Amino acid sequence: MRKAEVAENLNRVRERVVTSCAACGRDPGGVTLLAVSKTRPAGDLRAAYAAGQRYFGENYLQEALAKQAELEDLDICWHFIGPLQSNKTRAVAEQFHWLHSVERLKIAQRLSAQRPADMPPLNICLQVNIDDEESKSGLAPAGIPELAAAVAGLPNLKLRGLMAIPAPRDTVEEQRRPFAQLANLLQRLRAQLPDQPLDTLSMGMSGDMEVAIECGATIVRIGTDIFGRRETKID
Repeated sequence: MRKAEVAENLNRVRERVVTSCAACGRDPGGVTLLAVSKTRPAGDLRAAYAAGQRYFGENYLQEALAKQAELEDLDICWHFIGPLQSNKTRAVAEQFHWLHSVERLKIAQRLSAQRPADMPPLNICLQVNIDDEESKSGLAPAGIPELAAAVAGLPNLKLRGLMAIPAPRDTVEEQRRPFAQLANLLQRLRAQLPDQPLDTLSMGMSGDMEVAIECGATIVRIGTDIFGRRETKID
């Protein structure tokens, strides 16, 4: 994708964030735009960086590590947002700033043990399967309080909040329901774990970003509306 096109797309998405925040009385500074760059070549990420983007989300580990090596001259904040297998935790613990997709205590324990001592704690979101879809990762809402309490006790992790990928909906009213449910779940976790910095709702993508912001999203994960239609996975 041309550098100018990436910049234009980013500006349009940023304008949507500002407009959405204004509509619901929120400060746009409270919403982080995460550019979902899976399957995109490093040149597209470099173009987005040149246009001011600093936060990038990757789903496929080997692809992400290759891009990190190619873009090591850039001050990027790397988020891993895909499912994570036990045999890949070390690379995430060593190379990423955030992980959005924790759904098992075993994974969290490995990440904490493998996080280098000279790095700050790894920021963690627990992934909620908000619609109980068999095809999606994540824990049922009922299991989140127990997992959150266990993760909060791990020394090299910082529990920040929740992530979800709701099923597509046809109307705004239908889109609002799972986002509101996730926001309510975070509020309950704050009461349960008052000493934790539970400040993050990672929810909302290109097609439902506005509703997610209305419901309290602090990170919106946008891929298509920044980089265009997804290319073939290269991992």
